[in-house]
Amino acid sequence: MEAESTLGKLGLFDARVPRYTSYPTAPHFSDAVGPDTYAAWIRAIPPGSPISLYVHVPFCRRLCWFCACRTQGTSSDAPVLAYVETLKAELRLLAAALPEGVRLARMHWGGGTPTLMPAPAIAGLAAAIRAVLPLAPGAEFSVEIDPNEIDGPRLDALAEAGMTRASIGVQDFDPEIQAIIGRDQTYEVTKAAADAIRARGVTSLNADILYGLPEQTATRISDSVQKLLSLSPDRVALYGYAHVPWMARRQTMIPSDAIPRPEDRLRLFETARNLFVWDGYEEIGIDHFARPDDGLATAARTGRLRRNFQGYTDDTAPVLVGLGASSIARFPQGYAQSAAVTSAYVRAIRDGRFATHRGHVFTAEDRWRGRAIEALMCDFRIDRDEILAGGDVAEAALDAAFARTAAAFPGMVEIDARGLAIPRRARPLTRMIARSLDAYELSRAGHSSAV
Repeated sequence: MEAESTLGKLGLFDARVPRYTSYPTAPHFSDAVGPDTYAAWIRAIPPGSPISLYVHVPFCRRLCWFCACRTQGTSSDAPVLAYVETLKAELRLLAAALPEGVRLARMHWGGGTPTLMPAPAIAGLAAAIRAVLPLAPGAEFSVEIDPNEIDGPRLDALAEAGMTRASIGVQDFDPEIQAIIGRDQTYEVTKAAADAIRARGVTSLNADILYGLPEQTATRISDSVQKLLSLSPDRVALYGYAHVPWMARRQTMIPSDAIPRPEDRLRLFETARNLFVWDGYEEIGIDHFARPDDGLATAARTGRLRRNFQGYTDDTAPVLVGLGASSIARFPQGYAQSAAVTSAYVRAIRDGRFATHRGHVFTAEDRWRGRAIEALMCDFRIDRDEILAGGDVAEAALDAAFARTAAAFPGMVEIDARGLAIPRRARPLTRMIARSLDAYELSRAGHSSAV
């Protein structure tokens, strides 16, 4: 309780801060980056480079109330099939701009619900992608799978397309909590999906589970975690539920008075964390866990852990191309995001141009601050020599930034000749400490609870 009191005095239970899956964060993107800039960045990729691809499918059969992702509901396959044809058209635009020999090292299909696509559409989209961006040797292909929206033919199509990792959203197995958040997904359905995935030779399984859900207690989250552990996932993301009804109107269906207090959220996280650690998982960053032989755990041990819009990753490719509405691409030059509204995205692609409608061009300051924040989020330490070697910040300016951070969090950061580090007792403050290195104005309404 003394540690909790110290964290409270430093503002942990009151703060709203970014999750820092990018720097600067998406609210600071502007219309300074458009289709022409995006095309120029594509053409500037060195020939023969391995890159990553994110494919966004913004459709769900039903809209879960807890979800703040940009999705839309559909009761038929017609809009999904039409959207897949638009993705193929975007691929043709991409093919015209890509330098020769560029290959895919990583590919991720997210949403929404990618498995909403019928099996022939899955196969057709995968073939269209391979025609433009062949998979490099050892490439990884991951797909977000809704256990309620998958069957044998669709899994067969994904396996035949080369899926190497499946990611299943669990959230919570408690029936009462599922009813409150609009997510009906039994343990039996989830286990059947996991078994079917593995039966097709896909050996890597990810799972997402949430803490801080309405009416969640230590007993309930313990039961859900233990059920999840029985599925033996290779990686687990333990995300804090972000209650932001001012941004995601569907969350108004969830009673705010049922949301645990920030102090209780921290205890729920610790309850779940302890169960994962006791079961042999290694802690990855602030909210992920992985089996010791998983690539994410290896990356964390060897300093290759990175952070992107999907969370923690061992993907170190310098370019991430986004395909689909609202998708975000990352280049050494900056970020580029496609139109968020599906109809606007479709119009742009059908008019024969990229749908890029905003983004951000990196400055030298963005580069060093972004890498420093990523290092804190991944490794809980900033290597002073690494940041200075980038040539984007002077030694005195970096030392001054470290000093300001130490002053803002007395006793919670350690500074020596090697750099700045966050000791274990202060790790709940990581996002707040990272915020101290953020040069952009913070909008309280735009971010989730710090815990």
